[in-house]
Amino acid sequence: MPALRAAALAGQLARELAPLYVLHGAAALLIVEAGDAIRAAARAAGFTEREVLVAGAHFDWGRLEEACANLSLFGGDKLVELRIPTGKPGRDGAARLSAFAATLPRGVVVLIELPELDWSTQKSAWFQALVAMGMVVECSNPAPSALPDWIAERAARNRQVLSAEALQFIAERIEGNLLAAHQEVEKLALIYPAGALGLAEVRAAVADLARYDADDLRAAWLARDSGRCLRLLDALRAGGEALPYLLWALTQELTILAQAREAMDHGQGADEVLARNRVFGSRQNVYRSALRHYNTTLLYRALAQAAQIDRMIKGVADGDAWLALQRLSLALCTVGESR
Repeated sequence: MPALRAAALAGQLARELAPLYVLHGAAALLIVEAGDAIRAAARAAGFTEREVLVAGAHFDWGRLEEACANLSLFGGDKLVELRIPTGKPGRDGAARLSAFAATLPRGVVVLIELPELDWSTQKSAWFQALVAMGMVVECSNPAPSALPDWIAERAARNRQVLSAEALQFIAERIEGNLLAAHQEVEKLALIYPAGALGLAEVRAAVADLARYDADDLRAAWLARDSGRCLRLLDALRAGGEALPYLLWALTQELTILAQAREAMDHGQGADEVLARNRVFGSRQNVYRSALRHYNTTLLYRALAQAAQIDRMIKGVADGDAWLALQRLSLALCTVGESR
């Protein structure tokens, strides 16, 4: 079955209750909300008993079949929840899940909760077996450009309409932390009555709860978003992020791009280099877009600058390492098209 975005789940549940739901993604808030929606729909449909299983390191996979075989003592149908915190069921679990998906029991709704899955796990036989037979719901964080609309929709549930400036203000301060975004929207509903809210009201109420990491910086740099890069570097520095780790992350990206660009210079495709560095699927498009802006000489110069920043960090070269990293990021984001 085709995967659903979390926002589309309510519509699907209104039409029918599927026998199997699989939730996965990085947005813990959306997984919790999706799970609550499925539980409510199951109760409304007569699935009055619920059993929760957590597949830890020594989980007995036979318990899943037993839970589905032992129907409610009160004559109703049953909701069975299976949580796999690591997203890795192991060899036995993978085989059991594949077989289970092929013979879903009657009178049971099964809800499987997983964390964010990497590309290889999503292509595994056990996950594809669940995809084929169940309703898969992707619970991913909205892209930065979509975050204001996400916040606006949440505010509308409380009959509040935020100005574009207010939405952008909130988005910049809670980016990467949907739970904080939800809490801020609920706080606005407690502080202010229904109606329109402008920047002044929101600024007075919203805390700075953004949560960034090196992966956010990688994405901003590859997208050549200079403003976001500088804002992320400021936030990461203020949050105590280790500069050597951030420099390593950017150096890794520069190395991948330099190798791919060099392959292109020799008449080869970049895909092999990207695949060797575990860059697959839609991520390859991001790297290909970045490669259009850089030539090999520029990329190796950037690597040399990164090495100089590393010497600054170690105290064997003069200069402000944070400032140098900001300048390198800004230069890479604003460079013209390669010739």
